[in-house]
Amino acid sequence: MRCALIIPAWAPEEIFSSRTAPSQVNYWQPLGTLYVAACLLQAGHNVRLFNGAFLTHEEILRQAREFKPEVAGIYATAFGWPGALKTAADLKRMDRSMFVCAGGPYPVAAQERCLANGAAHFDAVVTGEGEHTVVEILDRLAARRGLEGVLGVAFRQGERIIKNPPRPLIEDLDALPFPARALLEGAERCPPPPATYRRTPVATMITSRGCDRRCLFCFQIDRERKAGRRGVRLRSVANVLLEIESCLKQGYREIKFLDDSFAADYDRAMQICQAIRARRLDFTWFASACVNQVDKPLLQAMKDAGCWAILMGAESGVQKNLNTLRKACTLDQIRQAVRAAKEVGLQVSTPFLFGIPGETFADGLKTIEFAIELDPDLTNFHCLTPFPGTDLHDRCEKYGRRSSELADYTYQGAAFAPYTMTREEIQQLRQLAFRRFYSRPAFLLRRLLQVRSLREVRIAARGLKSLFWLWAARNLFYRGKKEEAVSRPG
Repeated sequence: MRCALIIPAWAPEEIFSSRTAPSQVNYWQPLGTLYVAACLLQAGHNVRLFNGAFLTHEEILRQAREFKPEVAGIYATAFGWPGALKTAADLKRMDRSMFVCAGGPYPVAAQERCLANGAAHFDAVVTGEGEHTVVEILDRLAARRGLEGVLGVAFRQGERIIKNPPRPLIEDLDALPFPARALLEGAERCPPPPATYRRTPVATMITSRGCDRRCLFCFQIDRERKAGRRGVRLRSVANVLLEIESCLKQGYREIKFLDDSFAADYDRAMQICQAIRARRLDFTWFASACVNQVDKPLLQAMKDAGCWAILMGAESGVQKNLNTLRKACTLDQIRQAVRAAKEVGLQVSTPFLFGIPGETFADGLKTIEFAIELDPDLTNFHCLTPFPGTDLHDRCEKYGRRSSELADYTYQGAAFAPYTMTREEIQQLRQLAFRRFYSRPAFLLRRLLQVRSLREVRIAARGLKSLFWLWAARNLFYRGKKEEAVSRPG
């Protein structure tokens, strides 16, 4: 069957301030969609990817009209759900017989609710991992059979909405085909955020799925941590190495590992690093890890294997806030991990959150001081966001107030405010944090000395432009109706 996999059109200015978007926007490869595409191709279907990061809504419709898909799978986040609805409606107007299905984080969290509330243009939603489910859906459609009994699906049957039982999570990740990166129509079409890569083109990759932690703000399909080892499903080292080699053969020169924590299994992470080095694989890479899962020997092994940077979620400079988030780490552990990474020569990225339940404006100022103390090479200051499917979302009334506008559900939109702060104060803290961290003479000098190429000159220029607007514009990040807030000095 002809199947179109669609990421609805979006523009950076819908998420970021138009004045800072060039230094913030990212276009990571849509790994989940590429996995589904690979399984469909393996099953013999004709698959096309329409990526709305690079296509307008009208261009998606024009290309779909030329392709004439029998099935359309539309990816949706909370932020992107309105765009998914619009895309589904226009596809149905184009061809009423087209079967339109939704998948992605928002449908997985909302499930059959996505078929109600005006979503009449969707025929079904995938309520869990999509690789096997979507193949089974297309098999049923090709045989002109209904979707009764297809695990992991909610579907429309006349006026009724039927929710089938969930599909068990995929335990044997090695059995999955590698993501269908050939559908990207050019690896250079997905440039990562500035200053987050060394070489291009960059591929994204996972060596595991899931997480054994229970952070308040994190969405995991396996909410009870029943799959794998305490919720983490691991690919074998051999399978990971095969995909790395496949990426290198396709021309990729850097890999961004998107695991929740590359070091969730310490021994396996060490084995991957040793295998990369033993095979003399020529690529650079970037990974994330929890601060209490790494030590200097592992970080050194990562560095020796070509890793150039590591992201470690610091989140807050106040211990009570870390406890509220259920981070299961201490400020001293964050300090030790950052120090160890620097000592072995890795660049360090430490994102932070504002708007934590119980956090005050004064706590936010302490977080800014902590970020400056850590002095990472890169940091970001996000809004704590109650994404559907997280504990923060489900018990929001206990912690604060959340926005009813799905457009706010990004790390930029202050969709949540604790009872101790307002949305405006959260955005004031973000602007102040960016100003103070990135305006330091020592930081600016270090960045200047790191410039080695024309590409890095362009990155630095975008950063300086954003820094200008951080100082020149008031309320740079705040959009929409402002809540009452105490005025704070900038």
